[in-house]
Amino acid sequence: MLFPALSQLLLSLFMAWGAQGGCVEVASGTEAVLGAPFRLLCIACKRRSETPAEAQGEWFFRADGEPHYQKILHYSPEEAPWVAPGPFKDVLFWNGSRGTRDLQDLSVQLSAVDRAHAGHYICRLRRNLTFEGYVYSLARNKTIRLAVVDSARRDLASIVSEILMYVLIVVLTLWLAAEMLYCYRKVAAAAPAPDSASEYLAITSESKENCAGGAAPQ
Repeated sequence: MLFPALSQLLLSLFMAWGAQGGCVEVASGTEAVLGAPFRLLCIACKRRSETPAEAQGEWFFRADGEPHYQKILHYSPEEAPWVAPGPFKDVLFWNGSRGTRDLQDLSVQLSAVDRAHAGHYICRLRRNLTFEGYVYSLARNKTIRLAVVDSARRDLASIVSEILMYVLIVVLTLWLAAEMLYCYRKVAAAAPAPDSASEYLAITSESKENCAGGAAPQ
């Protein structure tokens, strides 16, 4: 489908821009297909990129109907990712920032979604910002509600977005055609033209005489 492909392209561009120093906080998807891989997206941008920082990432899960969250993953740049035993063991993997002590992408990947993975997730960032003379610690939480379905389906927002995209393409095409027609008429109107038909005939006759006079004798 066109809209999901466009979304993936835009997301890739955002991630590429973020790797070059920018950062865009993109919302995660909330509907996973049973048995398929799924990425739980969690972006936590640092407002001042020049400030040195160290960060750790944690993920918590609460199934529908359960009263409490359980810690399911912990990631630190200095250690290997820890995954809790249970339904997430050997299924949940770190898919965020690597090779840096500061984390802005805390995303994780489910290699094969199961019914037991439906529920509420919390992505928690713990970041220490180093200023002159002191260290400031902060924590940010992002909540994701994940539903598991048997097959992929399109929501109303994606359908409307795709329709608007086609409308925009048609409008831009018509605008470009109108601009080309306007420029053609403007150039044609600016071109010099003979004042009258007699002047045109006189110019034509003179041109023929010049051509005949300049021809070599046989």
